[in-house]
Amino acid sequence: MIRLSLADIAEAVGGRLHRADGSELVTGSVEFDSREVGTGGLFVAVPGERVDGHDFAARAVADGAVGVLAAREVDAPAVIVPPVAGADGSGAMALAGDADGSGAAVLAALGALARAVVDRLPDLTVVGVTGSSGKTSTKDLIAQLLEPLGPVVAPPGSFNNELGHPWTALRADERTRHLVLEKSARGMGHIAHLCEIAPPRIGAVLNVGHAHVGEFGTQEDIARAKGELVEALPADGVAVLNADDPLVAAMAERTAARVVLVGESPNAQVRAVDVEVDELARPTFTLVTEQGSARVALPLFGEHQVANALTAAAIALELGATVEQVAEQLGGVRRVSARRMEVGETADGVTVVNDAYNANPESVRAALKTLAAMTRGRPGRGWAVLGAMAELGESEAEAHDEIGRLVVRLNIDKLVVVGEQAGVMHQAASLEGSWGEESVLVPDVDAAVALLRAELRSGDVVLTKASNSVGLWRVADALLDGDRNGGVA
Repeated sequence: MIRLSLADIAEAVGGRLHRADGSELVTGSVEFDSREVGTGGLFVAVPGERVDGHDFAARAVADGAVGVLAAREVDAPAVIVPPVAGADGSGAMALAGDADGSGAAVLAALGALARAVVDRLPDLTVVGVTGSSGKTSTKDLIAQLLEPLGPVVAPPGSFNNELGHPWTALRADERTRHLVLEKSARGMGHIAHLCEIAPPRIGAVLNVGHAHVGEFGTQEDIARAKGELVEALPADGVAVLNADDPLVAAMAERTAARVVLVGESPNAQVRAVDVEVDELARPTFTLVTEQGSARVALPLFGEHQVANALTAAAIALELGATVEQVAEQLGGVRRVSARRMEVGETADGVTVVNDAYNANPESVRAALKTLAAMTRGRPGRGWAVLGAMAELGESEAEAHDEIGRLVVRLNIDKLVVVGEQAGVMHQAASLEGSWGEESVLVPDVDAAVALLRAELRSGDVVLTKASNSVGLWRVADALLDGDRNGGVA
């Protein structure tokens, strides 16, 4: 963060000084985890369901923090902000268990502080990314493509909400040229609120799927929420839209910014042609732009990564990269965030694909197609280890049914369904194509691990995919760590 005094911070957030004269200078990072606070930092006392950051204020200052951003008086130098009711009416997401509004107050103050910092950085370009799936992978690609163009700040993993968004923005300082932010929403107004915290000049919408349809109601409502990003762009900004998704392409009518379409559609200004995948489902394609074309070989797994790469390429081109530079950078990108098409191999020759960070119908279909590609023409078997997809509302049973049938239609050898909530997948697969024992329903992760350890053999490929709450990443971890405990059969 740029250097600010506690008086500057109090003015930015509408707070008052407590046990401080205001001259205290914050020279370090802003942290909400007291264990991460370093010398010269600012500790943000966020109240939670299990612990309250206010209880750690004195310790944070003892460990080097200059002061605390808090909603009530603490035993340390602080800026105190008044509590508000619920989510403060701004479209912000309220904290669970925030009965007195202190959590909302701290989050609102954190957002106001981030906005103040961003406003003091005139050379900073803010890039926002949203979509039903692929946000984190695309954010990671954008950050890597922009690194040669100047210092980049981007969030770790999926740090894309009311807390992670301003926390990331506060990482920017005078040297930062690009701030890449991922934006999530569980209701109308959430993305608009995040855009107020760090106003984007470039905004990308990847897709509109069924993720969180239980909260929104329909895909059209999801599109309305995702489109808040392009509505927030200035007239001299750029909206990067997926030409292959009709609900996204239609957002061109909702923005004053210049529109750049990406995809495989012929009308996309940045498009992919001649897409191929190798035996490990790593895609190659020709990147075609108005500035020229170049062949790209992505060292990532899954054909769906092509769409993510096109969005990242379009943004890098807008910010000054050449087509040749973009192609070269894409050829050297790495997977950054964990549990997203993370591929490993056991000592026994079993390939494990850990894509278990989260799941919705679109991302599960993409993962299953990747599994099918990785096993095509190989002697080993493909195993889809799938759990429930959450937040689908009334479409939950239908969505799970479709996935179960897709496993069969893709000729994937084995399906292991974990947990009763996902049982419809097992039933659908058993009915589709008269499968026999190719599909099995197990009660939990431990049962899935036991089954796999008993039946896997060298050359097999295992995919784990489910909503994060299911914890299917533990299956992948158990198989890979199993080498220390005798391996798999």
